[in-house]
Amino acid sequence: MNTPLTVTRIGHACQLIEIGETRILADPWFTQTATYYQGERVASTVAELGRIDAVVVSHEHYDHCDLDGLVAGGFDLDVPLIGPGTVAAVASSKGFRDVRTIEAWEAARVGDVTVTATPAAHGVHEVTFVIEGGGRAVFFGADSLRIPEQDAIPERFGKIDLAILPTNGLCIRPMNLRQVVMDAEEAANLTAVLKPTLAVPHHYAFHSGRLGDQMITKGDHDPRHYADAVARLAPEIDVRLVLPGTRVMVP
Repeated sequence: MNTPLTVTRIGHACQLIEIGETRILADPWFTQTATYYQGERVASTVAELGRIDAVVVSHEHYDHCDLDGLVAGGFDLDVPLIGPGTVAAVASSKGFRDVRTIEAWEAARVGDVTVTATPAAHGVHEVTFVIEGGGRAVFFGADSLRIPEQDAIPERFGKIDLAILPTNGLCIRPMNLRQVVMDAEEAANLTAVLKPTLAVPHHYAFHSGRLGDQMITKGDHDPRHYADAVARLAPEIDVRLVLPGTRVMVP
């Protein structure tokens, strides 16, 4: 019998991943600012999360590393926080007491679950993660670009049960529309390489406000473009478009 594996999208790229009894919060974002809008409801407050066994954070951008939101919400600062060195420095400055630094292909252990950092590329230093336990494996794609180094993931980890991938192809207008996040087609290509049982897109509802969308960022807000691309490239893979707060059981 498979170890139970579930995922609940809190909003944007913030995910609650549960492998057996271990509950891991990925890339927390619970607040918003004048130029960072969720674009969808946030499914939980910090207090409503319940017990969390670890937090994994891919990079220090506010919409993935809302540590002030966690602190303000009364989060337990003794919970292990795992991420690259840039995130570790921020977490330590915010008062987190069990900060564990991992870079690409390095791992940390939380109970019966292993968190391994995997390669990423973005506007700042970033890692993605493979989270394993009880014979289950989850790839968490944060908001990375699609890079060739990610092709090594199935070779290193074997079967991936769940892949969570960004899809909006975010571009920065003042940087000549420099792309900093994989788009739907690129995410579908990576999905075809990973061959997960289930794939869930995220990082598509975010926007920068009416003025910000015109002057700062440009992105694809429709996750159906990803689902259509996977249907072409890897039709055997199940894609689920998940509303915030929906708890999905992975076969």
